[in-house]
Amino acid sequence: MVSLQNSPSIHRTLFFNSFPQLGLQKHGTFICCRRGLPFLVRAEKTPTSHCQERCRRRHLLAAIVTAPCVSLVNPTSESFAAETKKGFLLVKDNKDGYSFLYPFGWQEVVIQGQDKVFKDVIEPLESVSVNMIPTGKQDIRDLGSPQEVAETLIRKVLAPPSQKTKLIEAKEHDVDGKAYYTIEFIAQAPNYTRHALSTISIGNGKFYTLTTGANERRWEKMKDTLNTVVDSFNIFNV
Repeated sequence: MVSLQNSPSIHRTLFFNSFPQLGLQKHGTFICCRRGLPFLVRAEKTPTSHCQERCRRRHLLAAIVTAPCVSLVNPTSESFAAETKKGFLLVKDNKDGYSFLYPFGWQEVVIQGQDKVFKDVIEPLESVSVNMIPTGKQDIRDLGSPQEVAETLIRKVLAPPSQKTKLIEAKEHDVDGKAYYTIEFIAQAPNYTRHALSTISIGNGKFYTLTTGANERRWEKMKDTLNTVVDSFNIFNV
């Protein structure tokens, strides 16, 4: 069994087990505006008839009412493309060097010990969180095989000792020469069972973990969405 001693000191401030029901919404993705209206209407000094003035005002009002609603988000930006492609939004953290997709409609909440958390406000077990801790390791494979690392993380980090856990699958994949481990597991609490996915990797002197999941009763409905989230996680050099 892999030991995480003398590697990142993984701690229990991570992940998903008890998200607060209230959170801080930070993103209003689209802002409606009117196109073609940044013009100045000057008052004419020449006399006009009452009828002409009424017609001029009516035409101006019609132009304002019928002007199209346009998103201020750049339609060529990565976030716009991600949102319109499959109903996801892109998070890109240029300071910490990672990016991922999350489903449109999930809201950002503040969780102590987490770098980013987004969740569904109706189904609180449906969420995604990202956590980082410093490490002197250069590659996730330095910690052991996917199976070894998964069993240690699930037992010591990803679920509290009171929950019964089961590892379903642990596998490795490479993106641009960087190794990632992806873990699928179940954590059973007294009043719910959560089906979760985690992906872990090392870069920029940090051990990164992204975890997402859903209530077991909704897994079949949500699994494709959650696999999209976990597969989208990418670490880049900063």
